Amino acid sequence: MTISLRSGLTTAGLAFLLMTLLGACGDDDAATDAGSSTDGRVPNDADRTIDAGSPTTPTIAANTPISGATGVPLNSNVSATFSEPMNAATINATTFTVTSGDPAVAVPGTVIYTGVLATFWPAEQFTMDTMYSATVTDGATSAAGVALAADYSWRFTTGNTRAPGLPVDLGGAGDFVILAKTGVDTVPTSAVTGDVGLSPAAATFITGFSLSADATNVFATSPQVTGKIYAANYAVPTPSNLTTSVSDMLLAFTDAAGRAPDVTELGAGNIGGTTIARGVYRWSTGLLIPTDVTLTGNATDVWIFQIAQNLTMSSGARVRLTGGALAKNVFWQVSGLVDLGTTAHLEGAVLSSTSITLRTGATVNGRLLAQTAVNIDGSTVVEPAE
Repeated sequence: MTISLRSGLTTAGLAFLLMTLLGACGDDDAATDAGSSTDGRVPNDADRTIDAGSPTTPTIAANTPISGATGVPLNSNVSATFSEPMNAATINATTFTVTSGDPAVAVPGTVIYTGVLATFWPAEQFTMDTMYSATVTDGATSAAGVALAADYSWRFTTGNTRAPGLPVDLGGAGDFVILAKTGVDTVPTSAVTGDVGLSPAAATFITGFSLSADATNVFATSPQVTGKIYAANYAVPTPSNLTTSVSDMLLAFTDAAGRAPDVTELGAGNIGGTTIARGVYRWSTGLLIPTDVTLTGNATDVWIFQIAQNLTMSSGARVRLTGGALAKNVFWQVSGLVDLGTTAHLEGAVLSSTSITLRTGATVNGRLLAQTAVNIDGSTVVEPAE
């Protein structure tokens, strides 16, 4: 601190001023020491901490269904929102459980963790008029390695109704119309509207597009793509962004696969000529679409198709939307490969654990998200309207 003295200030006055200033500083220090508590917080100021570098203990800030809820829809999920980011490896089916009955019986399900939200999707829909208990154990730890102070539990009771389904959260994968891990190939000339991403493979595995690198080397362009093309070997921040998007694609696949089905084995794996209302549909086999299929519903209805093997569309077959249904709310979760025949048309996001192939002239209004490669041949792929 700098003190400027006027020429008329006396020696006695200067001494008095200095004593006053020193006394004030001492009083402030004493007040701080006297007011400090043993937990490092200043009384009457809950937002101020003396040791700001110490990690905090995470808590559950919110949960659904709320504790004591009744009439919970049978197709609900169970979620816990943490007060801070957690170590994702510690949020799993061991630390986040749902049980029912006495003695308690565990409900099989899938746990998805993103951001600060953990979601439990039961493998089958809940039983009507039944009390359930959800628990997050102190095995869950924060990103800083601090565990919950104690297990956190709550109860809820189901009713006898079903709620409209929730869309699958694509996260960063939803920024792309085509996203793959090992390669993206086209037989020209295709028309792709939206961004294309490839990771961990490099740009050399994006073939047939005649890529032109941007001056920044963050992305490339192509005469066949209305959008940008990103690869794992491009300049920062592209590599880390793609890593996040691919991780989100895998989470979305697990999310879609974990939803409890409303209908199983529809058409014994052949749904040609059918009209399908909203819901979750599961097949333990492959799924064949030999002729047109219609999805009918409104703009908020959701369709999730869980296919244990391959999805095959015959040449010329079409998936149509009616009644206001939107492609952004349609999800094809395929554990095998996806093969669309010549001039076939599909609506919705395809989440494949292997490859996606579009034969000559096939079209998609949606997204192609493959855990291996995407191959298109004179095809049209357009990202869905939001």
